[in-house]
Amino acid sequence: MNKLAIFAITILLICGGALWFLASGSLNDYVKVQIERVGQATTDQKVSVEKVEILLSKGAGTLSEIKLNNPVKYNYPHAITLKTAKLDINLKSLTQDTLTIDEILIEDAKAFVEFNKGGKSNIKELLAAIKKNSKKEDAADSQQNKDDADNSQQLTSNIRISKLNLTGVAMSLNLTELGNKEHTFVLPNIAISDIGGESGMPANQLGAEIIKRVLKAISKAATKEEKKIIKSKLKDKISKKLTDLFG
Repeated sequence: MNKLAIFAITILLICGGALWFLASGSLNDYVKVQIERVGQATTDQKVSVEKVEILLSKGAGTLSEIKLNNPVKYNYPHAITLKTAKLDINLKSLTQDTLTIDEILIEDAKAFVEFNKGGKSNIKELLAAIKKNSKKEDAADSQQNKDDADNSQQLTSNIRISKLNLTGVAMSLNLTELGNKEHTFVLPNIAISDIGGESGMPANQLGAEIIKRVLKAISKAATKEEKKIIKSKLKDKISKKLTDLFG
């Protein structure tokens, strides 16, 4: 497998996947189609990408307007939208056992989090789908690796991400099902480091790990805000009762 094929696989990591080989035609179009297909297989929801631009000679790439649909029972049309995702590829690592992406920088992201009456959220449902599909993928990959080995085409390189940064994530938090309302705010920057460890991980495992960590970070922030809002609401109710009694 040549280095260009390995680079294509690297780009596909943000949405997971098993083993991808470089097809004929445009690399940008190929990456776009694979992100959408693999993203849906990983999350059980439609994933769309407007544009992919890869500058192989500079070890850089930009993915534009990535959208992950919400499960149908929720009100928001999307769970997450990303304006741009910029990749900084360590070209020197293409000759090493472990491929390295120095940084993935995600800008102008929007997260739409909705809690139902049972206290569960759309983000948690997506995480459950990823966990379920990861198990299926692991079983499929085991057989695929055997087949690849027979054909002398097995990919042995692991891949790691040094840094993944999300800046200025605008969150919409819908608590109407819990008797509250919709709240909007901007999250502190989310920084995730050393994904895959020093020795890296296989492409499919690392891709699922990236999605999982991003969703977990958003879910953690949403749950924290939910608790603050509910606590504030309870204080207001207690204050009103005291005013009614003694005011």
